[in-house]
Amino acid sequence: MSEKMEDRYILAFETSCDETSVAVLKNEDQLLSNVIASQIKSHQRFGGVVPEVASRHHVEVITACIREAMDEAGVTVEDLSAVAVTEGPGLVGALLVGLSAAKAFAWAHGLPLIAVNHMAGHLMAARQVKALVYPLVALLVSGGHTELVYVAEPGDYKIIGETRDDAVGEAYDKVGRVMGLPYPAGRLIDELAHQGQDVYDFPRAMIKEDHLEFSFSGLKSAFINLHHNAAQKGEALVQEDLAASFQAAVLDILMAKTKKALERYPVKTLVVAGGVAANQGLRERLAEEIRDVEVIIPPLRLCGDNAGMIAMAAAVELEKEHFSDWSLNARPSLAFDSLEP
Repeated sequence: MSEKMEDRYILAFETSCDETSVAVLKNEDQLLSNVIASQIKSHQRFGGVVPEVASRHHVEVITACIREAMDEAGVTVEDLSAVAVTEGPGLVGALLVGLSAAKAFAWAHGLPLIAVNHMAGHLMAARQVKALVYPLVALLVSGGHTELVYVAEPGDYKIIGETRDDAVGEAYDKVGRVMGLPYPAGRLIDELAHQGQDVYDFPRAMIKEDHLEFSFSGLKSAFINLHHNAAQKGEALVQEDLAASFQAAVLDILMAKTKKALERYPVKTLVVAGGVAANQGLRERLAEEIRDVEVIIPPLRLCGDNAGMIAMAAAVELEKEHFSDWSLNARPSLAFDSLEP
């Protein structure tokens, strides 16, 4: 009989944007702590994230987050097996705070360092729901990214389609700003959309084309033009109908491309992750329209940026002993490779 594998604990850092987060993961999916210090109130007055402000906030709270995460998990430094950190993509100044903290902690305590792609973290957060079956397709939708990813095996992420311009979450925030909604606007637009009707018939870019790429800049421009023209004429627009029309266009695009990806890459599992995966309208459409494929969406608390998801992606790299050296640096434009045709 083989010996039982010793428990492994990962301390993970996530500071890619405006959340400072530190987590402790036991083995592959037992999240013992996931501390998140949000900066939303600091950025709301600017209508979006200000990089310099974000970096300063990370510096101020990251040490306290480490202490709280370790205490909540009930672990000591001696229990830890590795330290994981987001290397990109994200805001370079924000990333550097997390990298500096993680490298210092790992070096001081003689622990191996694991670099994690932020988008791999979003994807692997689905492990909190159940063990993933490979190969799988993932729709990753966040403030900075919209992409379809094929995962042949754990740790092997290949892009099969992505946005040519705006990310879907970015479009939500820009539209919300025009509507006069506070940042971040995604949740509020989703709520308003459920109270309105799709009456403005916004464009669905590239929805009928055979490729798997997305575009949201035309939709965003059409929305802004409608709003601007109505304001010039003194016409009143119904906020609920505006939100419903915008969201219907977004979801039509996302669903069409996702279905096409599932036809092209036959799998049994679809992971939908990232901040926009919290959108209730998207969850409803997935439940209604995706058949013969199991849809796995991380819990709401793991849809936004958090270190727990970074730890779960790092567990795959720890298993493969993929470690970084002390030259590890921020990679703000880090991306998965594309799958060769």
